[in-house]
Amino acid sequence: MEINRSNIFEILKNTNIHPDKDYGQNFLLEPEIANSIVELADIQESDRVLEIGPGLGSLTHFIDMKNANFSVCDIDSKMIDFLKIFYKDRIIYINDDIRKVDISTYDKIIGNLPYNITTELVEYLLLNATKAKKMVLMIQLEAFNRFYDLSGENYGAISVLTRLCCDVEKHFVVKPGSFHPVPKCKSVVFTLTRKHDYNEEDIIGTYKLAKSLFLNRRKTIYNNLKNYLGDASKASELLSKLNLDPNLRPENINPEIYFRMYQLIQK
Repeated sequence: MEINRSNIFEILKNTNIHPDKDYGQNFLLEPEIANSIVELADIQESDRVLEIGPGLGSLTHFIDMKNANFSVCDIDSKMIDFLKIFYKDRIIYINDDIRKVDISTYDKIIGNLPYNITTELVEYLLLNATKAKKMVLMIQLEAFNRFYDLSGENYGAISVLTRLCCDVEKHFVVKPGSFHPVPKCKSVVFTLTRKHDYNEEDIIGTYKLAKSLFLNRRKTIYNNLKNYLGDASKASELLSKLNLDPNLRPENINPEIYFRMYQLIQK
C-alpha cells in the first residue's frame, strides 16, 4: 500500500499506531521520493533484499513491486503486524533489532536509519553485510560527513572503514516536511557500493587500528603510534617507511595510508 499525505493520518487513527521517539520513527510521506530511493538500489528479481526499519511501508510498497526475495526488519512489532495485513507471505518478516540479525546473505540493503544510532548501524552494515553489492540509506544530513569526509573534524575511524569498503555517493536531500512527524533536521539519501579492493580481514584490522589512533586525535601520529606500539623507535621507523611527517595528526592521514600502516605493522 502506498503511504502518502492523503492516507497517513487515517492509517494512524484506524490502527492506533503512534510514531515512537525511542525508535526514531519518522514516516516518509512522499511516494515520489520513496520510489526514487528504491530505484537507486537497482533491484533485480534474483536479489535478496533487506529493508531496515520499514515503518508503515513507504519504501516497502515500491520494493515489493520488484518481485525479489524480500525481507523487512523492524524492532517495533506494531509495524510488522501492520505490514503483514497488506503484504502477507510475499515478505519475510523479522521482528528484531537489526544489530542482532544475520545480514551476511543479502545482495541489496535499503533503510531509513534512526538518527540516534546512525553511526553504530552503518558500522554494523559495513562489517557484516559483506555480500551486499549496494546499500541505499537515508540518514540525518549532518551525520553524512562522518562517512564521506576525508579530512577535518568529521573525519574519523568510521570514515576510514567506509571508504575502504565502499564507493560513497550522495544523491539528494530530503526536507523535514516530507516526514510525519516532522524531524528537526534534513535527511540525505546516499549509496554505498561495495568495493573488493582489499581483503575483508585486513579492512577490519585497519579499522581497529584507526579507532585506536583516533582516540587521541589531537595528538600527533608519532605520539599515537608510540603509545599503540609501545616502542618509540618502531613508531619512527614505521612513519619513515610510509614517508609521513611525525607531526601529522590522525585526521591528516587518508584511508589508504592507514591500510598500508596496518599491513606494515602486521609484517
